[in-house]
Amino acid sequence: MYAKHVLPARTHSHNENLLYFMISIFFNAFGNALTVSLNLGSALWTASAVNFTALTSIPLSLILFASGVLVIIINALIIGKVDWHRIIGNIIFMIPFSYLIGIISTYLVAVGINELPLIVRVVLDIVGVCFISLAISIYQRVNLMLHPCDDLMQIIRFKFFKGNATVAQLVTFSPPVVIILFCWIDLHQLYAINVGTIFALLFQGSLVGVFDRTVFPTLKHQNIDHSQVSSQNREHHSLNM
Repeated sequence: MYAKHVLPARTHSHNENLLYFMISIFFNAFGNALTVSLNLGSALWTASAVNFTALTSIPLSLILFASGVLVIIINALIIGKVDWHRIIGNIIFMIPFSYLIGIISTYLVAVGINELPLIVRVVLDIVGVCFISLAISIYQRVNLMLHPCDDLMQIIRFKFFKGNATVAQLVTFSPPVVIILFCWIDLHQLYAINVGTIFALLFQGSLVGVFDRTVFPTLKHQNIDHSQVSSQNREHHSLNM
């Protein structure tokens, strides 16, 4: 069994945590929808789903959900147990998240977002990646429930990399990079890969760390498994890197 270890921080009420969580869901869904609809480069996990959709014609929402289930299994293997509370939270998170991206991105395309000048679209795409990073920062700290991919990043962030968000995010990006390469080999074309993807690859993890310190700074990481933070107890200062 893995004991829970709550990092020292001001106690937030359930309503406060719920509000933070809802804010993060909005930013995550809107940020991902921006990057998908603009087709100037999505975050890596979303980009891999877009390319797999192009390869298989399976709806994007379904691909996002299925990839989440696969990552849930990977997370269980890494922590060495089946944590049903965590798994149920992952699944509950994915249901609105997957469909919100599909709905919002369809709406953005319909209102003509791709008719804007190129420079404006590039800026909006980067803003979308920043929104995603902000959302990850907030709901990882709340830790009420996480998207499986962000749960994976949080697990390895504290279990292997002393709280370093930058390195953990780069490692977490390895599976979608492999998927994208596989799709490219078959399709000879890439989708949702552009300036935004490179920006996400280079800066998303660092942005999560920056937002940890600057956005809602009193909100600290809560309810982290003891197995994930035991090595950090000696280096508490690194938890918000």
